[in-house]
Amino acid sequence: MKIAIINNDFRVYWKDRLSYLQNFLAEKDIDFIAVELFGRGSPYSFDIYDNKETWWRCLFPNKSSTELSKEEIKKALFSTLNEINPAIIIAPSIVFFAGALSISWCKKNKKKFIMFDDAKPFQVKRNFLVQLIKNLIIEQSDGLWLPSNEYYKEYSYLHNKDITFFYGYNCINNQLFKFDGERKFNQNTIICVARLVSIKNINNLLWAWQIIEKKDINYKLIIIGNGPDYDSLVQLSTFLSLKRVHFLGTIDNSNLPVYFFNSDGFILPSLSETWGLVVNEAMAAGLPVLLSNKINSCQSILHEGVNGISFNPLNIMEMAEAIFKYISLDIEAKKAMSSESLNIINSMNYENMGLRLVDALVKIKAKEFKKPGAIAALIINRWYGRYNTSGWDKL
Repeated sequence: MKIAIINNDFRVYWKDRLSYLQNFLAEKDIDFIAVELFGRGSPYSFDIYDNKETWWRCLFPNKSSTELSKEEIKKALFSTLNEINPAIIIAPSIVFFAGALSISWCKKNKKKFIMFDDAKPFQVKRNFLVQLIKNLIIEQSDGLWLPSNEYYKEYSYLHNKDITFFYGYNCINNQLFKFDGERKFNQNTIICVARLVSIKNINNLLWAWQIIEKKDINYKLIIIGNGPDYDSLVQLSTFLSLKRVHFLGTIDNSNLPVYFFNSDGFILPSLSETWGLVVNEAMAAGLPVLLSNKINSCQSILHEGVNGISFNPLNIMEMAEAIFKYISLDIEAKKAMSSESLNIINSMNYENMGLRLVDALVKIKAKEFKKPGAIAALIINRWYGRYNTSGWDKL
């Protein structure tokens, strides 16, 4: 069986994930080919395209989507897929070029289509008609690959559409964040790792931390990350007279485990996150997590009072109370939370991802081709997708 996974770009977490899947699926006699559309224009611009693998290609390595017409993108992808001729295509949401064009090719060539997505329908604001059209296209999918089974209820409109639901792709290489040493929980440090943009809600975190400092608790807050809000956040910290907040800027991902190990807890106060893979990293490092209840991973891998505490990110007092509640725990309670973080995240690993994917591929391959109705076929043929990530940094 030949499988192709298509995306606008494969950056950051996808690189290691795809390498694992290529080897894992090869052992199952599944030919796995990765195709990304653009080598430039990614929101993760710090992670450049530098792939040399023969099973992984980029159609426009030196261009972004804004430098190409929709027709050029479609022609290049269709030509590549005609050459590969996969039995099943895995691609992102049909709002993007990669998803929209992949399902179009599949329906034209009577192949199977799996859509992966970590956003929940309610998180994206669309008018009724646009949402209706999007739903109609997604209904033509054969499979839906989601981060966790907690997402299932959010897709109730697809429950009777003969779609195979499966889970587990939002994982990382947990081993990269494990430390051999014993965690002492005597660092008096809370760490936050985030891009410094408005949706990450770092300003409210600083206001909450002011409450913590007024309690005269000898804890410090480490903030790792950069972004357009860096200067204004540093200025806010000064305005609030915060003495134990340290902005470290960008830290190479390979060095993050050391910072995690030298911390007692992790906090992410985002106003919205489709998942938040940095939470996986923190938990793989054995950290209890303090999470905004607007983060999707909070609903799946934070067990309240077991491996962390959640809070309303818009309520500064509630955020401060969550921080204070955690740092007031004794060391044994923090160690117990740390163990639970490791237990929970260990089930979200590459092997589990591979096994679930293989099981879904077998089921989907055995299905009859899902022929779209006349209206759905017309829409699929006319919709090319887009690559607008401008809204990722704000609500």
